[in-house]
Amino acid sequence: MNIVYMGTPLFAVAALEAIVNAGHNVIACFTQPDKQKGRGKNVAPTPVKEKALLYNIPVYQPVKLRDEENVELIRDINPDVIVVAAYGQILPETILNIPKYGCINIHASLLPKYRGAAPIERAIIDGEKETGVTTMYMAKGLDTGDMIEKCVVAIDGKDTGLTLHDKLAKAGSELILSTLELIEQGKAVRVPQDDSKSCYASMLTKDMGRLDFCKSAIELERLIRGLQPWPCAYTNINGKSAKIYDADVIDIDSSIVEGLEASGIDAGSIIPGMIVGVTKKSFTIACSNSALRIRRLQPEGKKVMDTAAFLAGNKLEIGQVL
Repeated sequence: MNIVYMGTPLFAVAALEAIVNAGHNVIACFTQPDKQKGRGKNVAPTPVKEKALLYNIPVYQPVKLRDEENVELIRDINPDVIVVAAYGQILPETILNIPKYGCINIHASLLPKYRGAAPIERAIIDGEKETGVTTMYMAKGLDTGDMIEKCVVAIDGKDTGLTLHDKLAKAGSELILSTLELIEQGKAVRVPQDDSKSCYASMLTKDMGRLDFCKSAIELERLIRGLQPWPCAYTNINGKSAKIYDADVIDIDSSIVEGLEASGIDAGSIIPGMIVGVTKKSFTIACSNSALRIRRLQPEGKKVMDTAAFLAGNKLEIGQVL
């Protein structure tokens, strides 16, 4: 089929590769405008643009897709179908009605759960055991269109937003080929979503990463994993911000109590945020229940490091409150 592909981040690259390699004719790619990146603020192309140019696919980067000139452009291109994966702009109805086979979205959740901008991260943060990818016909609402196919992906106990992203990108690249084949054969079935079972995964913000030790250790450990690679969970240690990359949930057991007592601290005085254990390789922070043993972190202005390397140059004491 003649396909217009719309996508922007790394998540959308695998599906573009799969569609091209399967022999479909991608006649144009639409992606977000280039942005400044890094400390040097050099303008960088989007991952989808980079891949499209390698395939010699014409690339368009409109600031506002809904502008009439862009709608007319897509009419002139006249695709059989538009495939969308994390494009970053809402498609207006004028564009949704152009392709004869419609606009198909690759969404990184098992709809109707986790509609919205951050379904991958929310699945981890909420403690889901599995998630997946859904292909769907796009409609006016946000991720509300009729579903076509789904595939389930298990969430490992140490999956981060980054590792789960990669699993889902691969799953999506395989699912879209199956979906396009069904559409070509006229066998694609529309399955309406049950709106009563939906929930919204809002866009991530830096504030979401602040660790509130009044929450349970289990909640915070999931937050640490879910918010990688951005914005990352963080706290303040000795007056400086530190991003936390890896932590284990542990019970406040007799060995921790003995360590507190040896430091002159009564176990009954433990409060959330208190450091209740320090070794050469880790330190442990009390939460509302249980505790977090920190294994890897990134001090302000430094690279990500094992906690042992951090403690070699930073003194922490039992009883100190973060």
